[in-house]
Amino acid sequence: MSSTPGISELRRDRYARRQPAELAELAGPAHGTVALPVHLAWSGLTRFDLDQPRLRMSYYRIVLAEGMHGDLVRYLNHSLLISLWPVLRTLISRDLRDVWEDAFPEPASAARPAA
Repeated sequence: MSSTPGISELRRDRYARRQPAELAELAGPAHGTVALPVHLAWSGLTRFDLDQPRLRMSYYRIVLAEGMHGDLVRYLNHSLLISLWPVLRTLISRDLRDVWEDAFPEPASAARPAA
């Protein structure tokens, strides 16, 4: 008897295939204004000032959810992702959050309260 994967499993697999091998690959900008291509920001705002906290968080949500591997390494910044993760993880889907936290200990560690 064959088992058909559920929607959540399919989403997780899709997100996992897009991830970088290591967070150090994320070499995107940390400051300034960035214009995202329409294949990422297809439903509204396309220019984001990364020095504005709300715009920066929206930018990261969009790139994580919509980006392919090349987009992730081009538009996300390793240090900024880690610093945003405690809040960002609450704004993205559970599947996306779990895939990133399962693959990389740094975001998960940043999300845990200090002992």
